[in-house]
Amino acid sequence: MRTILKHTFLFLVGGTLYFFIEILFRGYSHPSMFICGGICFVLIGLINEFKAFKISLVWQMLISSIIITSIEFITGLIVNILLGLNVWDYSARPFNILGQICLLYTVIWFFLSFAAIVLDDYLRYKFFGEDMMKYKII
Repeated sequence: MRTILKHTFLFLVGGTLYFFIEILFRGYSHPSMFICGGICFVLIGLINEFKAFKISLVWQMLISSIIITSIEFITGLIVNILLGLNVWDYSARPFNILGQICLLYTVIWFFLSFAAIVLDDYLRYKFFGEDMMKYKII
């Protein structure tokens, strides 16, 4: 039950932040971005669950950017291509795949994921009594 509460809380935080980041940079968002952001935030937090690997911060950021790009691609396939809602279109951007993802945003997510990783760790520490992470850069 505690795990469900924790992941629901983290989903809501991540979804809300993702939604408002879009509003801040694009001027608008879509409900699907709340869901996409919530899923991404929970998955980013789960990277630390593999404590046996002692994943460095840079590797966590790389994995996080791949997670976010993958979830955005899946969301784009459903929302934009299957449902035809045209929430976004990156077709004009270089190195895009089906207009749903592009290399530029993967790089941006790499750097923004730093804040997501630290925030997730802080929220887990503050609200759920988990150990605060000690980061290894590389």
